[in-house]
Amino acid sequence: MLDTQESAEFYVLEQTKLSGNQYLLVTDVPEGDGDALILRELASESGKGECVYEVVEDDRELSAVAAVFESLLDDTELL
Repeated sequence: MLDTQESAEFYVLEQTKLSGNQYLLVTDVPEGDGDALILRELASESGKGECVYEVVEDDRELSAVAAVFESLLDDTELL
């Protein structure tokens, strides 16, 4: 996991909106088994229209969003 302000590249598997927040389900590899993360979009500090994302760590939020992604990706089990 990134604990710094560094940028990282991920492959987006799916996206959804829940309770007014935008979420991405991403992986670190283009194909096959890789690590998956759920990211929440944050308001950009630069104001230039760039998106900034943070890893969802709250267990309740993570479970709710994971359930949505599981329903969108029928053959995928998260968590």
